[in-house]
Amino acid sequence: MFTGIVEELGEITAIETLDDACRFRVRGPVVTEGAQHGDSIAVNGVCLTVVEHGDDAFTADVMAETLKRSSLGALTTGSRVNLERPMVADGRFGGHIVQGHVDGTGTVVERTPSEHWEIVKISLPAELSRYVVEKGSITVDGVSLTVVEAAADYFTISLIPTTLALTTLGIKQPGDPVNLEVDVIAKYVERMLGTGHSTDGGTK
Repeated sequence: MFTGIVEELGEITAIETLDDACRFRVRGPVVTEGAQHGDSIAVNGVCLTVVEHGDDAFTADVMAETLKRSSLGALTTGSRVNLERPMVADGRFGGHIVQGHVDGTGTVVERTPSEHWEIVKISLPAELSRYVVEKGSITVDGVSLTVVEAAADYFTISLIPTTLALTTLGIKQPGDPVNLEVDVIAKYVERMLGTGHSTDGGTK
C-alpha cells in the first residue's frame, strides 16, 4: 500500500521494448536505497516490481495491459516520474489509501496560476466521475490530492509550491495525460450497496 506522498522525482533513463511489454530503467537514488528484487515501487502512481537494482537505479517490467490502461505508455527516455516506496507498517500515514492500481487516465485541460498556488483542471472519464467528490481524495500520477471542484467530466486540484517543485505535476502541460486512482473506499461501498458498477480494472 502507498499513501500518495511522493518521495522523489526520478527519471526514465532507458526503455527496452519487448514482445508484449517494456522494461523501464528508472533513476531514483532515494527509492533504490535498500531495494531488493521483487520489491514494489510506484512510478507515476502505478505499482511496479523491481527486477534489477543498483547504481541509484532500478528496472521494472511493464506489461502491455498496463501500458494501455495507464499513461506509462507515453513515457520516453528522459521523462521525469514520481516515485514512492510502499508504506511501512509503523510509518506515518501522510496521504490516503493508495493501491498503485490505476483506474484510468485523464488529461490536463488548463492551469491557472496564482501568487501562492496553482489550480489545475483535469478531464475525468465518465466511468470514474461517480467516485470523485468535492473535498474528497484522488491520486494523480501517484500524488495524493484533495479535489477542489468535481464536475461530470472534469475536476480541479490546487497545488502548493512544494508539490509543483517536487512532482511531475509542476511540469505537466495542457494535453498531457495523467494517471488517476480514485478512493478505493468509495468503490468498496458501491460494491457492498450492490449497485453493480465497477471500474474497468486496475493495473500493476
